[in-house]
Amino acid sequence: MAEPEFSATGVRIARWLRSLTRAGQVVVRDGRLVLLTSYGREIDSAPVEQVRISEPWYAARGRALAAVNGTWYALRLKGQMRDGLVAALHGARARSSGASGLAVERRTAPADG
Repeated sequence: MAEPEFSATGVRIARWLRSLTRAGQVVVRDGRLVLLTSYGREIDSAPVEQVRISEPWYAARGRALAAVNGTWYALRLKGQMRDGLVAALHGARARSSGASGLAVERRTAPADG
């Protein structure tokens, strides 16, 4: 098994309002994104080509929404780890498909009127 391209521990992973773990792990390895509990049990995983990451307009820095297999997960990463996750996904996607990269959305506030 290859070394992970990205690994973050102590990540809070939630689905809607339900917290799945407060000390989880996010790993990008061998072209896959894997979400793990604090005990190492897999929550969900998918090839990087099928993962969408967005930064909600209403959330503080270090928070991200990840769509894995059609399910949205809220991730609370420490410090600047969100940027590292996006870079790792971008690199893994470029290596696996030869594509130009990963699209990262920045959601904006709805317009009034």
